[in-house]
Amino acid sequence: NHTRISEFILVGFKSQPGSQVLLSVLFSTMYIVTVVGNICMILIIRMDPSLHTPMYFFLENLSTLDICYSSVITPRAALAFLLGRRSISYNGCASQMFFFSLFGTTEAFFLAVMAYDRFTAICYPLLYHVIMSRRLCVLLVMGSYLSGCINCTIQTGFTFSLSFCGHREINHFFCDVAALIHASCSHTLVNELVMLALCGSIIVGTALVVFISYGYIIITIAQMPSAESRHKAFSTCSSHMATICLFFGTVFFMYAQPGAASAPHKSNTISVFYTIVIPMLNPFIYTLQNREVKGSLRKQLKR
Repeated sequence: NHTRISEFILVGFKSQPGSQVLLSVLFSTMYIVTVVGNICMILIIRMDPSLHTPMYFFLENLSTLDICYSSVITPRAALAFLLGRRSISYNGCASQMFFFSLFGTTEAFFLAVMAYDRFTAICYPLLYHVIMSRRLCVLLVMGSYLSGCINCTIQTGFTFSLSFCGHREINHFFCDVAALIHASCSHTLVNELVMLALCGSIIVGTALVVFISYGYIIITIAQMPSAESRHKAFSTCSSHMATICLFFGTVFFMYAQPGAASAPHKSNTISVFYTIVIPMLNPFIYTLQNREVKGSLRKQLKR
């Protein structure tokens, strides 16, 4: 019988005291930019009636999700680097992992939903507002959160059914499933298979929806008669394509390949990218590469 421990020690990014302060400032700055950037995106969409379309409804929800996603990890990591207090309670670790899995999984489904939305808009423009009704948009958002909730409940339940004895250190800066599995003193084969099956199916499934949708989109754009039409159609998709490449590229490397749970030391830098950097970049990607958002922003600034 292994005694459950009351807290974990997060030891990701071991560094000198001066470097820890620098990391704290860096993480805090990125978090502030993430929150401000995504709030600005939400306000731009809400204040401009011309942006009250399914595409921007999903983008508004993505911005809200990115704020929540980053808030689960970044503030506590910045505080830990600043104060040097890297302990986290057992219940706090479980809560952090639950919400991280919830928001991360939901984001993958959101990106698939947004790809389907662009597929409908470009391939079936005359039926777009009929197909993408308000009711369907709300159901797709709710379905994404429900899928995320199912995954995070299973992952958290399986992971915290393991025994953690003696060795309390987690080689990560937050409570990620792979790092927790590696830190356990139980047999973890079943947990690794569950993680690979669940995360692999979610990542591969949502990525297939994205790639199939964009395959049809590219074919449709290539067949458009005028260069202006092709440019306009591509400009509405380019920002979403950039976000997709950044997000799926990193999470596939982290969770959807065999042996992901056995090599947590490789994950710290990559985790910073998809938990902190991508939520920070998303509002800039969608603003700088989207003519409608830039036009709305100019109008709001003139007001």
